[in-house]
Amino acid sequence: MRFSGAAARIALACVLTVFSGWSAAQQAFPSKPIRFIIPYPPGGGTTVVAHLIGPKLTEIWGQPVVVENRPGGNTVIGHDALLRLPPDGHAIVMSSSTFVLNSLLLRLPYDPLKDFAPVTTLYNSQQVLTITPSLPANNLKELIALAKSRPGQLNYATVSTGGSTHLAAELLNMMAGIKTQQVNYKGAGPALTDQMSGQVQLSFTAPAAALNYIKSGKLRAIAISGEKRTPALSEVPTFAEAGLPGFEATLWFGVQAHGGTPKDIVNRLSTDLARVITLPEISAKMVSQATEPYVMTPERFAARMKGDAATYARIIKTANIKIE
Repeated sequence: MRFSGAAARIALACVLTVFSGWSAAQQAFPSKPIRFIIPYPPGGGTTVVAHLIGPKLTEIWGQPVVVENRPGGNTVIGHDALLRLPPDGHAIVMSSSTFVLNSLLLRLPYDPLKDFAPVTTLYNSQQVLTITPSLPANNLKELIALAKSRPGQLNYATVSTGGSTHLAAELLNMMAGIKTQQVNYKGAGPALTDQMSGQVQLSFTAPAAALNYIKSGKLRAIAISGEKRTPALSEVPTFAEAGLPGFEATLWFGVQAHGGTPKDIVNRLSTDLARVITLPEISAKMVSQATEPYVMTPERFAARMKGDAATYARIIKTANIKIE
């Protein structure tokens, strides 16, 4: 079939119009408000960080960033909510190490590897091992020796079976050759209250949650995860310094987009989020709460999650952790 010259010109003009419109749409991102889904209840650290960086992102994008808490299902509800929105980058979700744990322990309504596009990590939160002050141990070596002398008699508090605090405690059991027992709570508040009263003897928690209790002497900090000490608790040694090198239970928090989001938009989100989270005024506020900016490219972020999955799977298998 042959086209007349006029018909060919019309066809070419239509094609150019389509590609021109698509290019303009890409360049115009974002063209409407950004929904920042937080899969945790209001008031937590993730919400605080979202509200901290939101105004700066609004300045860069010229569009409001709307923080939307969608808690429940161990973060599954919030992640699933993202997938019900268009894959155009105008909705993002805060993910954490829990996202990887869920892929190993839960039956999910989505494919965590295929349905999401890693954007960037935002920050790290170390975990601090604390004990009730009445326990006769002043450092990690003394705590391990005490636990070995009382196998199965010391209890540790967690806020979810299969969660990060649970895995940290089981990793300590594995690496130190001790046996402590899990006591699960509905939240960090009740868990820390019982620990301070001595009903449970130890726990892993985010430093920001335990900071005031440690400073006031209501809890004794033994060691902190991560490669270096945190300025907010500069007197607390790392696990390596305390005598257990190789112990790693630091949590990451980052942003993901819908898996169908165009690559250039994912890269734009990654670049702008990394730029904002490392601003001096933002970094200073985070460090004061025992967290620190931690940014990765989308590719490195995906590799980090893959590596974490292998580590967590080993701990879960060894400790025989199951969610009924």
